[in-house]
Amino acid sequence: MGRSVRRAAAAGLVAALALTGCSGQSLEGGNDEASGGQTTLKINFWGDMGLDKLKAKYEAEHTNVKIVLNSGEYNAQHEDLQKKLVAGSGAPDISAVDEGFIVQFRSQADQFVNLLDKGASSYESKYLPWKWQASQSADGKQIGLGTDVGGLAMCYRTDLFKAAGLPTERDEVSKLWPTWDAFLETGKKYTAATKKKFVDSGTNLFNPVLAQQPVGFYDPQETLQMEGGPKVAFDVSMKAIEAGISANLASFQPNWDQGFKKDQFAALACPAWMLGHIQDTAPDQKGKWDIASIPGGGGNWGGSWWTIPKQGKNVDEAYKFVEWLVQPEQQIEVFKTVGNLPSQPELYKDPAVLDFKKEFFTNAPTGQIFAATAENLKPQYLGKKNGPTRVAVENVITRVQEGGLKPEAAWAEAVKEAEKASKA
Repeated sequence: MGRSVRRAAAAGLVAALALTGCSGQSLEGGNDEASGGQTTLKINFWGDMGLDKLKAKYEAEHTNVKIVLNSGEYNAQHEDLQKKLVAGSGAPDISAVDEGFIVQFRSQADQFVNLLDKGASSYESKYLPWKWQASQSADGKQIGLGTDVGGLAMCYRTDLFKAAGLPTERDEVSKLWPTWDAFLETGKKYTAATKKKFVDSGTNLFNPVLAQQPVGFYDPQETLQMEGGPKVAFDVSMKAIEAGISANLASFQPNWDQGFKKDQFAALACPAWMLGHIQDTAPDQKGKWDIASIPGGGGNWGGSWWTIPKQGKNVDEAYKFVEWLVQPEQQIEVFKTVGNLPSQPELYKDPAVLDFKKEFFTNAPTGQIFAATAENLKPQYLGKKNGPTRVAVENVITRVQEGGLKPEAAWAEAVKEAEKASKA
């Protein structure tokens, strides 16, 4: 998803949620088989990956399998998986891993089932080449099968734009912001006209801008590169906060969800997986959202893989379920339900995807919008420490939003915290 939903938490919340997901479910894994010949598969993920319907369908078709879904906080799920790998026990049967953490985990390929041993090589030709390669270790082990990709767009509230005297048709809205500077200027006009904030948070500007840069936090030699892409993205984030157009809400926290419901912002960077979160959070806003182009064009934010930790007791059944999840029928079902775009390009030509229009988003042709961005993606190298580094920098942005750190001092703090994360 990358999904992945960017589910950044404030620093204190990351630690607090390390053992308990936002759903209130324990992250304690385990791989105990159910009694009576029934196998229990425990799956850790975050956000909404469209699994509720698929769980019921699979269990109906496979009465010997019981699936336990454990949706937790984004960062906490990855931290918990790392902890269980080090401990040697307690990992779930199946774990989602996001693009920001995949390099970290593929470097520990010996801790995961090599899916090539299960026959996964037949799927290589079905995936976007970079998606397949991203979950492959240096010695050729394949630790995951791709779920989705996070091609970028910009979601916006048509009713709030109208009230501000701005265009509401998606093509006209796209013309407002060919660049991020133009986007910020649009935000200033909106805030001046309505006295309301334009965007949700600085971190949700930082991440998409960073995703568009040629180099992110790390180069392929694993050298931290803060003065490149991260500085460009950080500056956009700070400009939005200083201009007073950000609602300064920490992503994927209760106040952020309330921000949707209380009309506290009008625009939101939208990788495909974000659509499901919006409709789940604010279902009464059906028909009030639409989707325009992202400033700067292109980029990928998120997208995940299903992995199978080797310590599990139900490896064969886990692989059967993962293999079932990545079949076209299930991938299309997830796309229609929550918006997650498959990472198998042949599906972009399927009328079920290409002709699909999302009623919730004013019948936006989401299949066309996101398929076009996915096929043109030039993925960015993310690095083994990308996940922890991103969290460290996001936490600095959050401190600025909360008033605990002045913008002019923030970049030096971000560099310091990123360097710490890179050496941890």
